[in-house]
Amino acid sequence: MPRAIIFDLDGTLLDTLEDLADSANEALQASGFDVHPTLAYNTFVGDGMHVLISRILPEDRRDEATLNQVLADYRLAYDRRWAAKTKPYPGVPELLRELNARGVPISVLSNKPQYFTELCVRHHLPDFTFRPLFGQRDHVVRKPDPAGAVEIARELGLETSDVLFVGDTRTDMETAVAAGMIPVGVSWGFRPVSELLEFGAVHIIHHPAELLNLV
Repeated sequence: MPRAIIFDLDGTLLDTLEDLADSANEALQASGFDVHPTLAYNTFVGDGMHVLISRILPEDRRDEATLNQVLADYRLAYDRRWAAKTKPYPGVPELLRELNARGVPISVLSNKPQYFTELCVRHHLPDFTFRPLFGQRDHVVRKPDPAGAVEIARELGLETSDVLFVGDTRTDMETAVAAGMIPVGVSWGFRPVSELLEFGAVHIIHHPAELLNLV
């Protein structure tokens, strides 16, 4: 049986879509670009801020100067909005409380920058112990590279095969496969179940409590 769990953050533990979309649209408007519908951000987010900004800009305006300007505006906007509409998905607090009570080690590995990852977890999930809590860090390649996931397993003193990796995107499933972990897709997140299965999900869960059956 798995002995630890790594969670993705956005789209898995926290519903952050509106705050991400509102911040990105504000940054686009600041540079005179058209905005996107909130639901369109389901396909834009998940691979870090730089990739997000590249995806939302017109193809002919993805030069370095424009990318850097819109990215800077996005960071400022998100720094104001990260807690405006974000909330845990229903059932997530109860799941985390039970896992902590059982003594199952839980970790977070996100492509959200470390600063914002810590802010969001400590504000929206303050009652739970994550060991460790990793966002995107300059010295570690972001998901789907398995480096961060492997680092977590080593810190916990576990083989990677002892770890469930729970997420809502192709990126998360690819990370789990590359790390030799057990990929678990969640149906309530940003991407369809078909994508999760295509890229390696061994289990699909439709409510957080279902994860308890796997540990």
